[in-house]
Amino acid sequence: MVVVGAGIAGVACAAELARAGLPVEIRERARVTGGRMASKRFEGRPADLGAAYFTVDDPDFAAVVDGWRAAGLAREWTDTLVAYGPRGREEVAGPVRWAAPRGLRSLVEHLAGDLPVAHNRLVMTVEPGPRVDGRAAEAVVLAMPGPQAALLLDPALAAATRAVAAQRWSSALTGVLRFPARRWPDFRGAFVNEHPVLSTVCDDGDRRGDGEPVLVAHTTTEFASGHLLQPTAAGPAIEQAVRDLFGLPEPAELTHVHRWTYAKPAAGGVGPYHLYDDGIGLAGDAFGRPRVQGAWRSGRDLGRALAARLLADRG
Repeated sequence: MVVVGAGIAGVACAAELARAGLPVEIRERARVTGGRMASKRFEGRPADLGAAYFTVDDPDFAAVVDGWRAAGLAREWTDTLVAYGPRGREEVAGPVRWAAPRGLRSLVEHLAGDLPVAHNRLVMTVEPGPRVDGRAAEAVVLAMPGPQAALLLDPALAAATRAVAAQRWSSALTGVLRFPARRWPDFRGAFVNEHPVLSTVCDDGDRRGDGEPVLVAHTTTEFASGHLLQPTAAGPAIEQAVRDLFGLPEPAELTHVHRWTYAKPAAGGVGPYHLYDDGIGLAGDAFGRPRVQGAWRSGRDLGRALAARLLADRG
């Protein structure tokens, strides 16, 4: 079996296949595991570039989170964020948000354990058979945004091609800003409503638990769409928007901008996964709720369904 994509959905799927005693390989085009639970180190310190946090209300996912917490990888962060908008600043209560001191990527890496993950492995084609880049596979799982999966699928795989074509995704930019000191009003994370640049901002020092003067800002889709070709050029606008929001007098010492062409699914997924008779499976947060838990559930459920089918076929 080949799982394409080493985000949390792909890793959860592969883990179920391996648990059933089935051989599986994960192929990931990036140099690290994690997908959109991405973290990048700046001066030795991680900052989350993709998902800002995760929530838990599924008992099975809660058991996974308990394992992460026991390993020192996950911590309860906050149940209260703030919102900035036309009515000013307001507190927003909600479920407990979880964070990862070593970055959310560390959670996916922990879940992967000893699974065989081939990084820097670009898959070009998935054809009937199924075949991956011309080589036969017992089954193939695509755990990635639909527009990326569409580039791999042979049109003869009609059902899967239709499913990924139905997805709609929004883009975003993530700006990591390191300031000389913590001079902003006390907050953990903020939703920014009706803003031309910003959608959310997180106090990464609070989220990480180390108190470092780092803010991570996510932009609106509309702003991101005008900067996808040159995301680094958007850095000054993101920095200025954050400084204006919090009244910060000093410029950032470090500004890094990451592009997410496919940041979040908007529509098209009917889930929690797809599994076709031709041996092609689709999983990810586009199927079901677009959250970390939803992506894990999609991959886990597809892995179980695929393992059951393959073991039944083997008699």
